[in-house]
Amino acid sequence: MATRRRPVLRPASKYGMAGAVTALLALTGCGSSSDDAVGGDPSPAPATTQAAAKDKGPECVGKAASDGLHVLRGGGYRLPGGGGVQYDSATADGTTRTATLRDGASYADGQQQQTVKAGQRITVSGHAYTVSQICAYRVVLEPHDAKDKAAAAAAPKSLEPKGGKADNGLCFSTNASVLAAAAKGFPAKGNTLSVLRNGGVTRFPTGLSITVSYVDTRTHTAGVGANCAAIPVAVYKDVRVGDTVEFAGVLFKVSDLSDGAVRMTRTST
Repeated sequence: MATRRRPVLRPASKYGMAGAVTALLALTGCGSSSDDAVGGDPSPAPATTQAAAKDKGPECVGKAASDGLHVLRGGGYRLPGGGGVQYDSATADGTTRTATLRDGASYADGQQQQTVKAGQRITVSGHAYTVSQICAYRVVLEPHDAKDKAAAAAAPKSLEPKGGKADNGLCFSTNASVLAAAAKGFPAKGNTLSVLRNGGVTRFPTGLSITVSYVDTRTHTAGVGANCAAIPVAVYKDVRVGDTVEFAGVLFKVSDLSDGAVRMTRTST
């Protein structure tokens, strides 16, 4: 098979993720499962009530590698070989889907970006990956280097979160024990997870925090984000009922948007 040419990197826009990322930086990323009010609403409701454009799909293109790294929409991921990557934005035309990736685990001025397709080989932070799958809610990157795969799958010394970079092994991992512990922190498959708005933060045992930044009942959209190891790992903007979101390897369907909360039904085991 002919080697695909690596896309030319270009400086990312100063805007894009910056506002949504800032809204999540205040989350602590540690603690036990609970709903607790903190401060005010992390980010205000949209200034306009014009309905957000609906994603044309398909929801996913490609097949997720079993040892792939799940980079969530709008969020960042600390890579096992060093550095990081963000899933900045996506396009879909009803037939295929592309994703724009940024260098770095969190937003900074001057970062490079590249637009990728499923099946494409890319280089991020000096390490080679294959984009095995692109979904509306995630990009799955398969490491080429055996050392990077082993580092991503390594068991942490403890499953108890410490906060900050100490939680890298819990928040950015393909290790089976870590993923199992994270999955147990959520309601069982078929049950509903409710996250309150107005600063309500829901925390989980492996360091993940989830918050709802806004619910707009006029456009029937909401903003849902997550933070782990001091990194905004997901910023789902303008989600609707029926949309898929992912947290810590677990999939949910948005089942209800109300003025006070977003409810998501777990769809994966």
